[in-house]
Amino acid sequence: MLLKTLREEVLEANLELVRRGLVLYTFGNASGISRDEGLVAIKPSGVPYEELKPEHMVICDLEGKIIEGKLRPSSDLPTHLELYRHFPGIGGVAHTHSEYATSWAQSETPIPCFGTTHADYFHGSVPVTDVLTAAEIADDYELETGKAICRTFSNIDPEAIPAVLVAGHAPFCWGPTPAAAAHHAVILEYVARMASHTLLINAESRPLARELHDKHFLRKHGRNAYYGQVKAQ
Repeated sequence: MLLKTLREEVLEANLELVRRGLVLYTFGNASGISRDEGLVAIKPSGVPYEELKPEHMVICDLEGKIIEGKLRPSSDLPTHLELYRHFPGIGGVAHTHSEYATSWAQSETPIPCFGTTHADYFHGSVPVTDVLTAAEIADDYELETGKAICRTFSNIDPEAIPAVLVAGHAPFCWGPTPAAAAHHAVILEYVARMASHTLLINAESRPLARELHDKHFLRKHGRNAYYGQVKAQ
């Protein structure tokens, strides 16, 4: 079986989305990439999560050609591939229709950073894409979705903000591994819920001060990070 370990990692990322309550029925999907091989493993389309096994993951190249697998890949495959082509530092992508993050996407509103929980993971507001045009929807919808995400990050570091809200649709998240992408999807839903509650409590709430935002993000990320334990060499 081609890319057995990657298949297992992608399956586990998909199941994590279910365990954390981010996925209903067959909504959502996760994928992973082997940069050395230039191949992607992704969940098959419409298969119930409880039936999934590593061998069900579909292997394709970066142009979408199926290399191994008897099932059809997720219909969102072109979106995933566009992200892998344009964000060379990522190794996994997770897409959900989680309740609160999707609500922000449907409202076409970026998620502001109101507190340090958000700042620990996202170095800025979680952005929202432009609305797709009728021509983009009719042409190649899933590919155009990916292009819209990449345009949104033309001046944003995708590794500093590993998530986006697709206007009128739902969130996509990514990370260095499939597990990290799923983790970011879970955190995104958590901060989206807290941002919603914050505005319900006080509609005039202001974003976190930049100094505190930077402090919390940079103590976990980058060369001078000091959160957690020193990794063994």
